[in-house]
Amino acid sequence: MPDPILDVAIVGAGVSGVYSGWRLRSAHPPRSVTVFEASDRVGGRLLSVEPPGIENMVAELGGMRILPAVQPRIANLLKVLNRGRGNRIETYPFPVDEPANIAYLRGVHLRLQDFTTHPDRVPYRLNFLERGHTAGQIILNAIEQIVPGITAPGLTEYQRRRMARDCRFGGKPLYQQGFWQVLMRVISGEAYMLGMDAGGYQSTLSNWNAADAIPWYLSDFGVEPKYEGFKRGFQQVPLTLAERFRKAGGTLELNRHMTGFEVSADSGTVALHFTEGGSVQARHLVLAVPRRSLDLLRPGSVFLQQREVRTLVESVTPRPLFKLFTTYEYPWWLPAGVEAGRTVTDLPVRQTYYWPTDQGQPAKSGPAMLMASYDDGLNIGFWDGFRPKRGIGWRENAERPLNLEYFKGRSETSGKEGEELDWHRYRAPRAMVAELQRQLALIHGLSFTPEVQEAAFHDWGDDPFGGGWNSWNIGVKSWDVIKRIVQPQPGVPVYVCGEAYSDAQGWVEGALQTADLMLRKFRVEPLLEEGLGD
Repeated sequence: MPDPILDVAIVGAGVSGVYSGWRLRSAHPPRSVTVFEASDRVGGRLLSVEPPGIENMVAELGGMRILPAVQPRIANLLKVLNRGRGNRIETYPFPVDEPANIAYLRGVHLRLQDFTTHPDRVPYRLNFLERGHTAGQIILNAIEQIVPGITAPGLTEYQRRRMARDCRFGGKPLYQQGFWQVLMRVISGEAYMLGMDAGGYQSTLSNWNAADAIPWYLSDFGVEPKYEGFKRGFQQVPLTLAERFRKAGGTLELNRHMTGFEVSADSGTVALHFTEGGSVQARHLVLAVPRRSLDLLRPGSVFLQQREVRTLVESVTPRPLFKLFTTYEYPWWLPAGVEAGRTVTDLPVRQTYYWPTDQGQPAKSGPAMLMASYDDGLNIGFWDGFRPKRGIGWRENAERPLNLEYFKGRSETSGKEGEELDWHRYRAPRAMVAELQRQLALIHGLSFTPEVQEAAFHDWGDDPFGGGWNSWNIGVKSWDVIKRIVQPQPGVPVYVCGEAYSDAQGWVEGALQTADLMLRKFRVEPLLEEGLGD
């Protein structure tokens, strides 16, 4: 008879979960491994959906790009997954800031090139050292003042992180200070607001751990970053990993919502409890989930209630983030002089991306799509009056709004029969779409914009994610927590991995980093160190 006790139970079918399952089964086929996922899909915060009526585009409601030059784990993983036969995971250059793109700030229309060619048009009271620079250049110059030498070309990610961790600023270790706090020591308040407004994000320049924020910022926005998007959607990566996991003999169970677990002091095994009733016994438990999910599991898990474990779990803060996509009969934004990359604004929509085709080319005719709003931080609060209550998810006593009217696209009102598309699972509220259209017209300086054909929206602040990414708290020695949280208590067979507790928070690279650290506990070496064998 088969052993009723699993060797390894993994909770969470995001990248870190299915990657870990695949690697554990591949390294030791006799080992029994099951991945349990509370939802009905694989992918975690990677969510790629096809818009109705547009065959050559994929909307990324979750993660959308990578930086291969500074993210070796995901770059190497793609090479490994693309070996041999089967569907290849292909990428394309993903543009962001084009010189002719719009920055609509404080009621003034600018082109990005205006920051350097016509600095008098920039509606911020910058000092003479700040004028004539882009928002990104101002932040980079500030970082160089805080950690001298850190922006030098040729430095590795590891070298920059060591410099930031060893740095003292104003007589105090950098990890004990907030990013906002140190920036305001070297740039004007107006320059900081410009960095916040023109950068497109609020949470990246907020007051999180400066020793982690600075190298993180340099990787994402620093020395000529080159992004790549995915032709068939980023979710293809975890779906491919899940397929490899199954072929290696692993088991994947969807719609299995774990409510808690118990570690037996006598047998050393772990009992997993689910909403459906019953329990599963395992010799090892891997929690491949973000911080909010761990918080939700705490009431039913004595292990997570222990002070030393809670301290590790609470060393990061979830950051709000949502996206809203809209489609149109044609790319109406072309007359405004933009076709690729993004527009930024201090209005609540914050960032608008002119979405490329699956070949990475701008849409110049026919059906087209925008990532109409990419929003984070406090700006998300603006939309609260247009949408369901934020964060309701699995929270107790949460009341869902009654009679909320959702936007119905052309594919839903055409009268055609057929099963619901994945796109329709993420309907946007009608009032939100109307307000978004008003802001889009204002940003582009147009009195008319055509009606929206379809709209999809997702807020990653809802449970069980709690946010689109996580950031290290001030005063935390992240390099210490990263090593400890993969197995919070030595000798206890409970492990944690995922983006939240990594050097690359908000990126799949971080999920792979912590998964590899966890896998070493099982004597499974990282793919990165095995070589490609090409």
